[in-house]
Amino acid sequence: MEMLSGNVAIEAVAYELAPEIIPSAAIEDQLAATMERLGIRPGLLEELTGIRERRFWAPGVMPSDVATQAAHKVIEQAGIDQDEIGCLINTSVCKDYIEPSVASLVHGNLALAPECVNYDIGNACLGFMNAMVTLTLMIEAGLIRYGLIVDGEGSREAVEATIKRLQADDVSAETFRDNFATLTLGSGAVAMLLCHKDDSKSGHVINGAVTRAATQHSRLCLGQRTEMIADAHGVLVHGVELAHATWRRASEYLANWGDASIDLYIPHQVSARNMEALNATLGLTPHKHHLNLQTQGNIGPAALPITLAMAIDEGRTSPGMHVALMGIGSGLNCMMMSVTW
Repeated sequence: MEMLSGNVAIEAVAYELAPEIIPSAAIEDQLAATMERLGIRPGLLEELTGIRERRFWAPGVMPSDVATQAAHKVIEQAGIDQDEIGCLINTSVCKDYIEPSVASLVHGNLALAPECVNYDIGNACLGFMNAMVTLTLMIEAGLIRYGLIVDGEGSREAVEATIKRLQADDVSAETFRDNFATLTLGSGAVAMLLCHKDDSKSGHVINGAVTRAATQHSRLCLGQRTEMIADAHGVLVHGVELAHATWRRASEYLANWGDASIDLYIPHQVSARNMEALNATLGLTPHKHHLNLQTQGNIGPAALPITLAMAIDEGRTSPGMHVALMGIGSGLNCMMMSVTW
C-alpha cells in the first residue's frame, strides 16, 4: 500500500515511562545457574542487544491505565477541547481483557464524547503506524477533525514468567535461545494527536507512507501473554530484507526519500545488532537515528512514537526537517512514513 497526504499533521505526542528500572545484569543474576550450566557467559544479554536496562510498571497496572495517563498529557499539550476528538484508536499488544477493547476503556476514562468512535488496531509492533494512516485518511475525508492514538505496554508479566521458566534445571540451550528475545521487552505508554494541517499549531505534516508485507515469515515471532518464542536471527535477516524492499519502494514513491535528504530517523528498535544490519543494508547514516533501546528495551508498538517524543524533548527536531518514521512488526509487516517537521 502507498499513501500520499500532505494535509494531516502530528499535532502533539506525549509519553509516560514506567518507574521501575530493570538492568540486564539483574536479569542475568536470576538466570546465573542456567547460564553457567549452558556455558553462556555473563553480560551476553547487553552485548548481543545493546539493551542495558528496561522498565516495568508496578504489579497490577493495566494498559488502559497508562494509556489514559499519556492521553491526558497529549490533550493538555495540544490545548484542544477533547470533545473535538472524533476517533480514538488503541494499538497496544498488551490488553486489559480479551474484551472489551482497550480503546473503549480509555474512552470511558477520558469521558470522551459519545460521537467519538473507538476501537483497537492490532498489528504487533507496527500497529501505531497503521493507526496513523487510518486517522490520516479519516481526517482527509472530513470524517473527523482530531484523531487520538494511544498505546500502553507492560512487559513485567512476560519477562518474569520467562525468567521463571528459564530457571528450570532441564532448560536446553535451544529453549534459552527461543525465549531470549522476551528478556529485551520494556514498558511504556504514549499518545499522539493528529489533525488537519489547517487546524494545526505544530505544522508537522505527514507527507505519505509506504507499506510492504512478507507474511511467509509470520511465525518467526509468536507471542502470548506470558511467553514470546522468537527466531531472533530469522527476524533480523528477513526483517532487514523486508525493510530494504520497503525502502526501495519509498524511494520511488515518496518525494526526497533518501539518506542524503532525510535529516532524522525514528526507527522501531529491537536491538543494536538489528540497527547495524539495517544501516549497512540500506546505507543509512547512523548518527541520524534517535535511539533509546539502551535504556528502554523493545516497547512494542509504543517504541516508535516514544522515540519521536524523546527526540523532540532532546532537541533533535527543528522546523523544516525531513523526519523518517520506520516501523516493522512481527508478521512480517513494514512501513516507512515521511514527515516534514
